[in-house]
Amino acid sequence: MTERCRLYLISPPKLDPRSFSETLRRTLGAGDVASLQLRLKDSSDDEVRRAVEILMPIAQARDVAFILNDRPDLAHELRCDGVHIGQDDVDYAEARAIVGRDCIVGVTCHNSRHLAIEAAEAGADYVAFGAFFPTTTKEPKEMAEIETLQWWAEMMVVPCVAIGGITVENAKPLIEAGADFLAVSSGVWDFPAGPADAVKAFNGLF
Repeated sequence: MTERCRLYLISPPKLDPRSFSETLRRTLGAGDVASLQLRLKDSSDDEVRRAVEILMPIAQARDVAFILNDRPDLAHELRCDGVHIGQDDVDYAEARAIVGRDCIVGVTCHNSRHLAIEAAEAGADYVAFGAFFPTTTKEPKEMAEIETLQWWAEMMVVPCVAIGGITVENAKPLIEAGADFLAVSSGVWDFPAGPADAVKAFNGLF
């Protein structure tokens, strides 16, 4: 792999955008972050809109791609940089039709090589494999194997994201296996020394 692995930050599952904005500013200022996914599962559309309005400019000011989870309609309406869809959301073709050609569309593929190849061939900008470790953020459908990452890195050019329970302590095998991005939520926000130090520590690993 010629490119170095980078951090794909996922927001806490619940947040107050106004008070979180300063934490986000400090965290993104601590080191290289490729993207920020806003993942607010149990929030109303208006709550998501308000969070995007407040947080997206902070990310974009640092050249961090702002990706909305699950909702291509809102991603298009709010002019986010991308959308991330799961297997239970709209399919790739529908998401792409909604957001347009210039928007990032990433697809969850669990541990399935078949789903990942389908997504890549359809035009997905990245595929996400996971969960690699137990996670408190969501109940994973299945656990992913490091061999899947290694196989993808050797065979495919579409970037892959490793997700699920990733921390500074357990990340190294995923980087070595060829992950292009590590998607991390609680491993950053709950880091004992604080999220900014977590970003520094991940970049030290990369």
